[in-house]
Amino acid sequence: MSDSLRVADFDFHLPEELIAQAPPAVRGQDRMMMVDRASGAVRDGRFADFPSQLKAGDLLVLNDTRVIPARLFARRTVVREREVPTGRIEVLLTEPVASTEGELLWRALVRPGRKVSVGERLAFAGPEGETLLEAEVLERGEFGARLLRFTCKEDFYSVLDRIGHMPLPPYIHREDQGADRERYQTVYNRERGSVAAPTAGLHFTPETLEAIAARGVQIARITLHVGLGTFAPLRVESLDQIHLHRERYFLGQETAEALNAAKKEGRRIVAVGTTVVRTLEHCAKVARGAPLTAHAGETEIFISPGYEFQLVSGLLTNFHLPQSSLIMLVSAFAGREDVLHAYNHAVQEKYHFFSYGDCMFLA
Repeated sequence: MSDSLRVADFDFHLPEELIAQAPPAVRGQDRMMMVDRASGAVRDGRFADFPSQLKAGDLLVLNDTRVIPARLFARRTVVREREVPTGRIEVLLTEPVASTEGELLWRALVRPGRKVSVGERLAFAGPEGETLLEAEVLERGEFGARLLRFTCKEDFYSVLDRIGHMPLPPYIHREDQGADRERYQTVYNRERGSVAAPTAGLHFTPETLEAIAARGVQIARITLHVGLGTFAPLRVESLDQIHLHRERYFLGQETAEALNAAKKEGRRIVAVGTTVVRTLEHCAKVARGAPLTAHAGETEIFISPGYEFQLVSGLLTNFHLPQSSLIMLVSAFAGREDVLHAYNHAVQEKYHFFSYGDCMFLA
């Protein structure tokens, strides 16, 4: 089916004022649309209703990745012993490549990209003006992409915590604030490495997780470090031309065993977010029908209408961008026409969209 579909087939009208610019005053006080996959029927509710939508024996899978403050500001220093203008350069870390003692390689996006050439050095200062990080540009790619070699005398991530900014998505038209350090993280984050939040998990509170466990629902975790490919525009017209960025993941033995048991016993596996869906379905593809085992790897799986799901039978997710790979994944799960109908209903009922917005539960 996806061979005949085009990116434009996943468009919908979204008024700008429905794009959430900040989280709700209290975590978890969001709206939630419930979608019946069998009939396409939609019901309006609140995220507070989510535990009641689960039943004993369900397996709920969370992504425990932690967002790093990956947005940095630098000044240009010297290029091959000649001075260059020292205007501010924005650097957005996207993916670690390799590291040795005292040296780290990262892929990044720089802005303004046209000014930063191979061989240039960038300096990153702390609050007092002292240089805490330096980076040399090793490679230049398209759309501002660069490969940077960092040198740092201190722990790299500790420095990021001091001088970095939370990498809020481009559709949030404001600077990050202190509160985003907490609110652009899930309460169950554990493994550092994402440059974007697994946003379906932002609704959860410790009390929500306790209420879910009290219903006899099993909770498991995977790790997928979200990259900026989740926001990258699709620069092709047909779905068969789409290739996604690779993202790193880890499946632990305890979670693998829980998934194997749930599948064998016919119990429902509910994914919190598209990152969980992609990780689980990639792992099922790797296993080729055999039981899942613990392992780490990378995935660039693209899920679109016509895909046959191997593990996931329930999905909690936020509302996604028009013509994005994520709305295509949700359409594969619940049907393109029904999903677009649900999205149009969300617009009519003035749901809030995207990272800090409301959510939908499809089962």
